[in-house]
Amino acid sequence: MRLARFWRRCVRIARQIIGVPDYEVYIAHLRAHHPERAIPSYAEFFNERQMARYKGGGGRCC
Repeated sequence: MRLARFWRRCVRIARQIIGVPDYEVYIAHLRAHHPERAIPSYAEFFNERQMARYKGGGGRCC
């Protein structure tokens, strides 16, 4: 159990370092601040973040 938690934390930190936002944090943000929006699948989320990062479309909604 501790190893699994440690591993998830390492993955989260590695994703932040390379610029891939955390899907769970994004979903929590949507539910708290944008309840009218549909929750995207992970694939949709990932594609949206990649487009925002490499197409210069901005990365934040708020």
